[in-house]
Amino acid sequence: MKKVKLIFPEEHLENAALEFRQEFFDAGEQTISGSYKWDTNRYTYSEWLNILKSNLTTETANPKFGVSETYFAVNEEEVIVGIINFRHTLTDFYINSGHVGYSVRPSYRKQGYATRILSTILSNACKAGLTEIKLVCEQSNIASIKTIVNSGGKLIRTFGESGDLYNEYCITL
Repeated sequence: MKKVKLIFPEEHLENAALEFRQEFFDAGEQTISGSYKWDTNRYTYSEWLNILKSNLTTETANPKFGVSETYFAVNEEEVIVGIINFRHTLTDFYINSGHVGYSVRPSYRKQGYATRILSTILSNACKAGLTEIKLVCEQSNIASIKTIVNSGGKLIRTFGESGDLYNEYCITL
């Protein structure tokens, strides 16, 4: 199984982060799940880092979004292969998005990274006091469904939003 470690984005990772993001755009993908707005060109890398740092505590996090942790997933070669955002609580804004959002870099998909990234964040959820996490994905996202189910996810509901169908899963910790 592929080894990954989660690291908090830092200034010295800017070039690698920009390359990571550009690969999604070059693949025609405009959404990078779990990137906490890194898929927009609204923020410089430094501004994005400041947002991520402010998200770490109740005192500084935007109450609309709540406390969250965002990490790059890096492989043994220190390449950023993915990104994950863990939301400590499901605010009204995230009620249909779940506790976790993640993406794997297009050139590293179908190599087991998504499963490792998700599994690695589960210990953070336990440390945050959660006994279960909820994950949501589009019904058409077979790869994500497999990752969630292989990680112990149980389907709890299906719902429609903006013309798309979504599945919500629960993983008991």
